[in-house]
Amino acid sequence: MRPALKAGLQPLWRDTDTVQLGIDPRRAVALTGLGKAAAILTLLDGSRDTDELVRTASDLGVAPETANHVLRLLASAGVLDDFPAYLHKSLPDYLRSRLAPELACASLAAGDGDGGARTIERRRAAFVRVYGAGRVGASVATLLAASGVARVSCHDSEVAGPADLAPAGLGSADIGLARAAGAVRALRRVAPEVQVSDDLRLVPDLAVLTTAIRPAELAVLMRDRVPHLAVDAREAIGVVGPLVYPGRSACLRCVDLSKAERDPAWPKILAQATLASQRPVPACDAVLAAATAALATAQALAVVDSRGQQLPVVTNGTLELVLPDWRWRRHAWPPSPACACGSAGQAWPAGQAWPAGGWESSG
Repeated sequence: MRPALKAGLQPLWRDTDTVQLGIDPRRAVALTGLGKAAAILTLLDGSRDTDELVRTASDLGVAPETANHVLRLLASAGVLDDFPAYLHKSLPDYLRSRLAPELACASLAAGDGDGGARTIERRRAAFVRVYGAGRVGASVATLLAASGVARVSCHDSEVAGPADLAPAGLGSADIGLARAAGAVRALRRVAPEVQVSDDLRLVPDLAVLTTAIRPAELAVLMRDRVPHLAVDAREAIGVVGPLVYPGRSACLRCVDLSKAERDPAWPKILAQATLASQRPVPACDAVLAAATAALATAQALAVVDSRGQQLPVVTNGTLELVLPDWRWRRHAWPPSPACACGSAGQAWPAGQAWPAGGWESSG
């Protein structure tokens, strides 16, 4: 082990004998009575293995048993990492520096003791295809690439217009050009190393649907068991979800069948909205697009980071942001017994239930 303090926690002194690691009380821990043993904190940068660190601490006047005791305290408090030297050596200097915030955040959020290495390794091995390169889709793509996902592609046949521009997506130079090509330029801008080729014969680890796709394309995703996340932002409402695990959770047709149960006219409304030759300007301002894209990316990363071992909150549900109150709420969409996807009656592993609280809605 190469002991290192979690990179995201700053050492701060509460008094002459008590050090606090971190600022926010939800993350911070405090150690008191350190005395001379506080010198150990200056050695926890991952450059030494445990034996070497103990020997160096001894040169600073800290007894080996004391040094080991402090290390055990830090480890039990969850603020000590095994520095991922192998990962750092495998990344170019630029990429290591760019992903340093991702490593630090992953280490704290996931509670892993590997400095975020496992999370970044999974992202570096992942391929996510984004359908749609408009205001939301291109932003999702660039956020994924900036977060360390190694292969991100945007599938879109439309031409970019002024309404497609977004701070994290397409720029003014892309107007009048293919949106997919603009997305590639945006991806290269934030992550020069990202792989962007879009060979549709390749099966992605995850698909993010920010635009309506053809039934044949959706059928391929279901057939190949590709998890796919629906994302929409219009009529001043952002919707993230459902996340579909084919055959295991509610699919997009399950949602439509549930809506039809509540509103018999829904199939007619859906058909007209889908087949309309002209559509209104999407009521999705820059902030709503950014908020929707950010949350969609967070849910996509949850899939990549856990490899399906944990259930993102948008499985069998959606998170919906309705302006003007800017409050996200979850809407439950259970699998429909009338759907042929086979997800109805599927049981998920114990311990993976949704958070309790008043934010869940099924109406």
